[in-house]
Amino acid sequence: MRRRRRGRQGRHPMPVYIGQPAATREFNPELGSKKPPVMLEPAELEAMRLVDLEGLSQEEAGERMRVSRGTVWRLLQSARQKVTAALVEGRPLTIDDQVNTTDRT
Repeated sequence: MRRRRRGRQGRHPMPVYIGQPAATREFNPELGSKKPPVMLEPAELEAMRLVDLEGLSQEEAGERMRVSRGTVWRLLQSARQKVTAALVEGRPLTIDDQVNTTDRT
């Protein structure tokens, strides 16, 4: 399965290089929570890890992930919105491992 793209026009997205797979697949703030989980793509997590945790610029993160700086910006915006929604609404956060990315560790 390829990464999802919005709309019907444009080229297919390039595969994203994931340098470090997630150590866990789910974060649940409340045990037994019935709220639907927020799904975070591995590429979004990788962008957040490189920029927010390692302190790389978006340009440097794009080089490491083998995508453009604009793609890194889009991934960061989406990931930060999802993480914020999970924290504010008390929803579980799940890493979606069914998204096709290039995983070369």
